[in-house]
Amino acid sequence: MNYLAHAYLSFNDPEVLTGNMISDFVKGKKRFDFSEEIQKGIMLHRDIDTFTDTHQATKKAKEFFKPQVGLYAGAFVDVVYDHFLACDTKAFNHETLLNFSLLVYATLDAHTHILPVKFANMLPYMRKDNWLYNYSTLNGMENSFGGLVRRAQYLEESAPAFESFIKNYQALQDCYDSFFAEVKSFAFNKFSS
Repeated sequence: MNYLAHAYLSFNDPEVLTGNMISDFVKGKKRFDFSEEIQKGIMLHRDIDTFTDTHQATKKAKEFFKPQVGLYAGAFVDVVYDHFLACDTKAFNHETLLNFSLLVYATLDAHTHILPVKFANMLPYMRKDNWLYNYSTLNGMENSFGGLVRRAQYLEESAPAFESFIKNYQALQDCYDSFFAEVKSFAFNKFSS
């Protein structure tokens, strides 16, 4: 799962959301530098990632990207899942995606004093280009794929992966549909425990 899903699966808890969003920037025992609620979000993120990576739907979805991006297929599937979540009217039926995005940025802004430096440096770009909202658009997805390639050590272009996304759109939607309710239930159980 990518940023939108991790924010959504924080169940409107500001501390958990912050931990969930910064988890990839907090290595090993560094998590103990944070409050218990932030740590809960960090660990929730890691549990969600493990569940996602081992789910049969994710394994199937990765196959659509492996010919183009090899071992980076999982990162592209994470972004694809955010696209389908952004377009999922069941997920955002009480508040618009735009309002949810703005709430996430405001929550992170309220925690700037604890954000890891790399995440804090990225946040203004995330907010300016409204990554969370723009996962809902094809143009936003194309930009997100480009961002993945810029950060990847062994990839040079995103067009083949984006073409695969468009070509296999319905099959990828089916993977999301068979997966998301399960990860939401899993995450809620972890969140509630």
